[in-house]
Amino acid sequence: MPRAATRLDVRDRVGTLRARTGIARHRYRLNPGLYCVGEPSPASPVLVTANYKLSFDALRKELSGIDAWILVADTRGINVWCAAGKKTFSAGEIAFQVNRARLAEIVAHRQLILPQLAAPGVAAHELHKKCGFRGVFGPIRAADIRGYLARGEEVDERMRTITFSFAERLVLVPVEVALLWKRVASVTLAVFALSGLGPGLYSISAAFHRGMTATGATVLAILAGAVASPLLLPWLPGRQFWGKGLLAGALAGIVYLGLVAPPGTLFDALGLWLWIMALSSHLAMNFTGATPFTSLSGVEKEMRRGLPVQCLGGFLALMFWLLSPFVG
Repeated sequence: MPRAATRLDVRDRVGTLRARTGIARHRYRLNPGLYCVGEPSPASPVLVTANYKLSFDALRKELSGIDAWILVADTRGINVWCAAGKKTFSAGEIAFQVNRARLAEIVAHRQLILPQLAAPGVAAHELHKKCGFRGVFGPIRAADIRGYLARGEEVDERMRTITFSFAERLVLVPVEVALLWKRVASVTLAVFALSGLGPGLYSISAAFHRGMTATGATVLAILAGAVASPLLLPWLPGRQFWGKGLLAGALAGIVYLGLVAPPGTLFDALGLWLWIMALSSHLAMNFTGATPFTSLSGVEKEMRRGLPVQCLGGFLALMFWLLSPFVG
């Protein structure tokens, strides 16, 4: 029986850093199956989690001094909440792991403690029908599992309450920024190439100077949409993320054009401003999948509203930027 340590070592912390910064986000997983912590007996609780290693680590590090079983479902390396939405954390998968581990021969009870965020994907009655084990939903946060077990597996209101604090929003920023580098590199190269077009056919000097100005606008849009928007979320007006990002981008664009990179023509100004707003709006909208404020249908509704605005803004930004040398 694989035994899981309750203290994270240097390798675990390095792996967490790599996952948080997007370096190994899609490959940070462990083998599904049954694990144990401490010296569990047939009466010890069975805690269910995903095989995304951050989820597994978040649970096991809270179990110091506790004897328990951990049943790891194969969620394709996706965290509990997202896997439940994608139906990879499901009654069928959990039942498969229960039967595969022959859990009924290991524990005397017939109860599985499921993470609360798995509720969208796990039907408890189907789970019992498929494997004979009853599923009960524990607290939202792994940090509350000790208190939950100490209270006789009872949850209070705080354990059921989802938060999205400044610190929780800050944790999401590094991976969002890190995942952008390939797209940013491609856009930057294209902008440098297009910035040299003008009445004299092509200018290397114009490509460099206008390209640097546009690249600065891109960096600012990233800071506005992927950093400032989530961190300032409660204070930005509006309900939908794309609108919050649009506002943050608009304000950032005014500062950039007024203080940092005064444009050469009105078309330059319009192009840069629209680009900062469109990109900032799009990046802010990415956070809808990581917030407890919306649902899957809510995300789809926001995308239907935000994407047309962002696409139009990006298109107009490109047109103004390309036309500027010919009308300046």
